[in-house]
Amino acid sequence: MTEPATEPVTEVRKHLSETIDRACRHETPTIITRRGQSEAVLPGIEEYHRLCEAAERSEDEWLNRLADQAESEGTVPMEQMAALLRSEN
Repeated sequence: MTEPATEPVTEVRKHLSETIDRACRHETPTIITRRGQSEAVLPGIEEYHRLCEAAERSEDEWLNRLADQAESEGTVPMEQMAALLRSEN
């Protein structure tokens, strides 16, 4: 992925199709600003999916570490932890 472009929301509105093309075809996300402040980012769909998968893996690893710690400390039986995790999903 290349360095992101930065554009004010007014320009993105005028050239939305080009902004999407830049994100998808050229793998260049756009940081969208409003009143000079970064407000949002428009990545391509592949980058979005990659980020979602990375976040899910990270959360799964964190939950596994938490469950292992709870079980090793004897604070929560593993069966109860598994039931709690299933109920969250």
